[in-house]
Amino acid sequence: MKVFENIGQYRNDGSFEGWIRRIMIRESISFLRSRKQLIFIEDTHQAELGNLTVDMDVLGDYQKIIDDLPKGCKYIFILNVIEGYKHHEIAELLNISVGTSKSQLAYAKKILKQKIEFKR
Repeated sequence: MKVFENIGQYRNDGSFEGWIRRIMIRESISFLRSRKQLIFIEDTHQAELGNLTVDMDVLGDYQKIIDDLPKGCKYIFILNVIEGYKHHEIAELLNISVGTSKSQLAYAKKILKQKIEFKR
C-alpha cells in the first residue's frame, strides 16, 4: 500500500525496483520495531552461541544458518551483505550507531563462520 500511496514521490532518480525495495525494508523495520523484535546484542563476548540451532540435511543450506542468527545481527547482515547498504545507511534506518552496525555485522560473520566450519 505504501508504494501506491507514495507513487507520486518517485522521482526517477534510480531504479523503480530499488525504490520499492527501500520502502519494503523501511516498513519491515518499522513493523519489527513496533513488535519489539529488533534487538541488538551490545556485548558480543557475552552472547550465547549455544542456543542457535542449525538443521543442515542438505549441503549448502546457508539460508537456514542465516535465519538462525540473532535478529539484530541478522537484519544488519542482510542489509549489508545481501542488500548492499553501507553502515551509515543501516545506522540511519535502524536508529543505531555506525559502530553498532559494524559490530553486529562482525558478530554475524563470526557465528556464520563457526556454524559453517562445524558442518564441514
